[in-house]
Amino acid sequence: MTSPRFLRLAIAAILMTIIVVSGFYFAPAPTVPSTLAADHGDSPIASNDRAGDLADVYAFLDPNDNSRVVLMVTITGFIVPGEAVNFGLFDPGILYRFNLEMTGDAVVDKTIDVRFSPKTQSSSQAQTATIKLMDGRTFTAPTTVPTLNQTAPPRVITTDQATGVQFFAGIVDDPFRFDIPGFSRFRASAIAAEGNLERIDGNTLKRGRDTFAGYNIHAIAFSFPISMFQSAANNEFGVEVVTSRTTTIRRGGRLSRNSVNSITTQIDRCANPAVNVALIPFPLKDDHNLATTRDDASGKFANTIVEQLRSLGTNENGINLIRRLAITRGDFVRLDMTAPNSGPMGGNNGATGFPNGRRLIDDVVDTNLTVITNGFITTDNANDNDVPFTNTFPFFGEAHQPREPGVVNDQTRN
Repeated sequence: MTSPRFLRLAIAAILMTIIVVSGFYFAPAPTVPSTLAADHGDSPIASNDRAGDLADVYAFLDPNDNSRVVLMVTITGFIVPGEAVNFGLFDPGILYRFNLEMTGDAVVDKTIDVRFSPKTQSSSQAQTATIKLMDGRTFTAPTTVPTLNQTAPPRVITTDQATGVQFFAGIVDDPFRFDIPGFSRFRASAIAAEGNLERIDGNTLKRGRDTFAGYNIHAIAFSFPISMFQSAANNEFGVEVVTSRTTTIRRGGRLSRNSVNSITTQIDRCANPAVNVALIPFPLKDDHNLATTRDDASGKFANTIVEQLRSLGTNENGINLIRRLAITRGDFVRLDMTAPNSGPMGGNNGATGFPNGRRLIDDVVDTNLTVITNGFITTDNANDNDVPFTNTFPFFGEAHQPREPGVVNDQTRN
């Protein structure tokens, strides 16, 4: 079994041994998507059902207390501050499920479910989250209500007294950072250059623009006692998040008594960043999001992913690394709980971090670009988040609020 610690060393080895040569090959790849945007709007179904559109998954030890495991997901991005009250609601028809893999294979062993109540009374009414933990125990918690005030509302964090689990749900600054137009232009330049490095426009990724700056996103965050993960083999577990919509079947305005009353349809799944967006061609994007980690490990998408990597010029070391991350044991973010995490903003020490779990501060775009392009590109120059991360759970930056009169820079950087 390949551990996250080995993968960190593998990445380091790849980055230390990369030699950029004039024969670097970028073959034309018309089916390769032109963005590398974590998981925001990565397929037609997810884009058209934004309440279930996953963005990023995070897993790390709390740097303030390594005896706690933090799991977080962001959903439904690009919420403008002036529409926070209207668009900052969790859809009660969506099931948000954290799938946990505890034995080192590609099979989901435990689940954590989150559902939200409708908001029916007023814009200031909190929604109620109902959480079903991996051992079957449940508790409820209110959401943090978005506002149009000058400052972000205080975050509501609920601690379940029976289990010690902490929970947060609300809108936050989108922590993902990446220059989508810059990457799109670079890719077009690389294809046109037909492998000639001197002809590639090296300025396309020097804009230093963060496409996600200035926007909010929904977030669900947990902090667990690490003892709840003690059954994990070799002190390592994997996590992916899946969204599904439940639709009620009605006849003549009434619930049908003679047929199925509801159906549940998977919308999106997300774990390691950029797998669907960067490595799955458009015709297969919905298929990939509707599949499972068992499908990953069975090789359903393996040939496609490898083909896309080779069309981008990725060498065998990079291909094998991504194969171990997202194919061999399924696409899970895997966390080695023996690797200490420390530092501010959810942790920033170099001994851990992606691909050992994922922290808010980890620049996964730079890591992915470096591996995929064999070190030809090492950064998109969108390296700093537009809002500081906080030092305590849930660690996200505060939500953007509507700007006051006279504000010229609204922080959007498209």
